[in-house]
Amino acid sequence: MEWIRKSMVVMALFCLVQGVYAQNAAQARKILDKTAALIKGKGGATANFSMSGKYGTSSGTIAIKGNKFTASTTQANVWYDGKTMWTYVKNTQEVNISNPTEAQQQSMNPYKFLTIYKNGFNLGMTTLSSGWKIHLTAANQQRSIKEMYITVDKNYYPKEIKMRQNNGWTTIKVSGFKARSLSDSAFRFNAKDYPKAEVIDLR
Repeated sequence: MEWIRKSMVVMALFCLVQGVYAQNAAQARKILDKTAALIKGKGGATANFSMSGKYGTSSGTIAIKGNKFTASTTQANVWYDGKTMWTYVKNTQEVNISNPTEAQQQSMNPYKFLTIYKNGFNLGMTTLSSGWKIHLTAANQQRSIKEMYITVDKNYYPKEIKMRQNNGWTTIKVSGFKARSLSDSAFRFNAKDYPKAEVIDLR
């Protein structure tokens, strides 16, 4: 009879842990839902960002509208219209055209997580004095982004995004978020602005 009692205690503890985990995941999703609604509800927005990782550091500005973005750093300008990405490398004056992977988009667009957290990630959350830290783990570890930490302040703005790929961790810090009214044309490369650029299609 003792083993039955112990088994029932273990099962009760398991159910309790599972219930707490599910509640934690649901709360994490609510926070990201509010963050996504706040940012995507604008007609566009701009922000500053800095990025560090295995391949060095960079910083610049970004503009977003829905799933579109454009970013500018000291090394390159990037435009993404929701399907195609143009990357203008300043020191070579080359424009590379590509259909970027999920990880490539995230590395240039700190807000990419707004469109990927709902599918294929397990969520957890830690409460901080300044807000929350959301932990995302890819259910399929073959995915290009395997793990992420998103720090969100009490106003539901993301302040830091850390992501793990095969080549290690990349950290992106975001500041100066401002609502803007942006035209769709701002997210496509305009060859007239770069008459000397060599266009290389990598698609």
